[in-house]
Amino acid sequence: MSKEMLITTIEDQECRIAILSDGNLDELYVERRSSASHVGSVYKGRITNVEPAIQAAFVDFGLGKNGFLHISDLHPKYFPKGQRNDESLGQKRSHRDRPPIQDCLRRGQEVVVQVTKEGIGTKGATLTTYLSLPGRMLVLMPGMTRLGVSRKIEDEQLRAKAKEILNELTIPADMGVIVRTAGIDQNKRQLQRDLNYLKRLWASTKKLIDKSKTPAEIYTESDLVSRTIRDTFDSQIKRIICDTQADAIRVKDFLNVAVPRSRCKVELYTGKEGLFHETGLEDQIEKINRRQVPLPSGGSLVIDQTEALVAIDVNSGRYRSNNNAESTALKMNTEAAREIARQLRLRDLGGVIIIDFIDMYDLEHRRTVERVLKEAMKPDRAKTKLQRISSFGIVEMTRQRLRPSLRDSMHSRCPYCNGAGLIKSEESQALEIMRSIRRLTSKDEITRVEVTVTPEVAERLTNQHRAELNMVESNSGKRIIIRTELGLTGNDVRFNCINQRGNNIQPSTTTGDVRLSDIETISIDKVLIEKGEKAPQAPQQPSESAGEKASGGEISSLPDEEKPSKKRRRGRRGGRRRRRKTQDNGQIEQGTTEAKPEAEPAPVEKTAPAEPSEKPKEKKASRSRSRSRTRRKTSSTKPEAKPAKPETKPTSESADEPVEKKANAKKASRPKYYRPAKKKEAAKKTAEKSD
Repeated sequence: MSKEMLITTIEDQECRIAILSDGNLDELYVERRSSASHVGSVYKGRITNVEPAIQAAFVDFGLGKNGFLHISDLHPKYFPKGQRNDESLGQKRSHRDRPPIQDCLRRGQEVVVQVTKEGIGTKGATLTTYLSLPGRMLVLMPGMTRLGVSRKIEDEQLRAKAKEILNELTIPADMGVIVRTAGIDQNKRQLQRDLNYLKRLWASTKKLIDKSKTPAEIYTESDLVSRTIRDTFDSQIKRIICDTQADAIRVKDFLNVAVPRSRCKVELYTGKEGLFHETGLEDQIEKINRRQVPLPSGGSLVIDQTEALVAIDVNSGRYRSNNNAESTALKMNTEAAREIARQLRLRDLGGVIIIDFIDMYDLEHRRTVERVLKEAMKPDRAKTKLQRISSFGIVEMTRQRLRPSLRDSMHSRCPYCNGAGLIKSEESQALEIMRSIRRLTSKDEITRVEVTVTPEVAERLTNQHRAELNMVESNSGKRIIIRTELGLTGNDVRFNCINQRGNNIQPSTTTGDVRLSDIETISIDKVLIEKGEKAPQAPQQPSESAGEKASGGEISSLPDEEKPSKKRRRGRRGGRRRRRKTQDNGQIEQGTTEAKPEAEPAPVEKTAPAEPSEKPKEKKASRSRSRSRTRRKTSSTKPEAKPAKPETKPTSESADEPVEKKANAKKASRPKYYRPAKKKEAAKKTAEKSD
């Protein structure tokens, strides 16, 4: 598979490099002078703040925003004395084994740091004190004591061969070396030459560290052209085409030094239409930022980029295969896996990535899709980590984020929707404007309110809300003017408040300063009385009268018009017989009361309660409303009930009396409201029948 590299530059303002694989865009690198990359550059900075809560420090290293330095990126040479042990490559101390950052750094201390990730949004750049100087075949890491091989090289034989060559090189004791993928299958002489270049570079960098004042830039990473050729050039690239002569000469000189035996051809573009336009790359670049990506078989990918993660959904679309859902899902998922890896490289998406594949029930099919995705991610220079497909058909993965994505670097947020892609509807804007008008017209210092909105919102206000506007004007005595402006779009609304002198004023606001208890309110009954309407009366709850309190809980005799309505409270015990008895008592009481109208209440006599055996039976006029169900005496104004024959309580000595008489005497001694349990009553009836 042959590859081509196209390089185009626009007056030193922008540089774009595209790598084509069989005519298709495979990788894209864009760098502008206004947003040049600082990843890999070395700076001498000063600690501005140490945060023990997050175990990190902020460093002023010469750029606008302070950098972020975590304890895990702090070299052991900054540790307290007694803990400064050297670390080897790939064996850094864990976060738990490191001393607290407040014991290692202090405010105002000078440190040498290197940028590992560009600042995104409001966040500053991520820094590290583990310095590394990359070359064509090797990476030199001062302060480390071990040799290593790149993790991208998975062949054990190639790794063992590279380590043997490293052991033969003359490497200083306080430096570590890593073999890059370009250094595989290289002889000892070429690796030693690259190592000598890196040692000279570190010597000059170390002198600048000692001489420079903080903050200062010590080492600057190469430009995009040299950096891309150094990191991505391999034997598969057959041609390099540049549209400027300066870039072509720079590429030729770099290849002569770095890869003298390369057979790659460096050519200069002489067309007039443009290198990317003539080769059709402009259309492919335009499609990169689209939300939906079509697949060759008819399906599609939907890519949504958020602040926390990137979500990718696989849709089958109109693709069908042999009326078999499982084979259709396998075909579509394998095709989508290759395209997803390509889109991640082109868009330069990083962080947490969630991929929702089409559901597959066969475990072997899931493993096939995982292998295809893993194989497609191998050419990616960013570090990636993949998880297996879950039972829901979802793959979780992470990709190293070194710089803002292509979308963020080439686009800016919409000033109207702030990047949300949505604006308020005309109805929502009109209702919100009406609320603001009511609030502004309530101010005493305002005499006129002018509202400037879009023509669509103005039409809605002057038609559907005309009656409300007239009512607000009549109630407040203020004038409201609705204006339109064609230049306004989205949620733009302007309010002009004018006082009596004709000057624009800013009304005072008290949003969030007033407590709920301090809000001005008025009773609705008062409003109805002012309007001449009768306020609805709430139903009164029955309460004890003065006579009731005086008689120890009894209701005094009052005329029928003044007596509160009695509501019978149904208790747990009782039934048809008890309800019928209560109704009969009420009828007797009503008839007696009608016979003696306008009777004056007689004084209530307090008598001591008699013994249960000597007390005659009386028909109770009403039941007590209290839960204690205590017996009450009837008033003297009520008609006297016919006394029943007194019954004496039988004694234990009269054993000759029948059982039935004893039971009746026992019942008479109990309170009226007492009702035995059903089981006991049934047992007594059975005993009576047996006797």
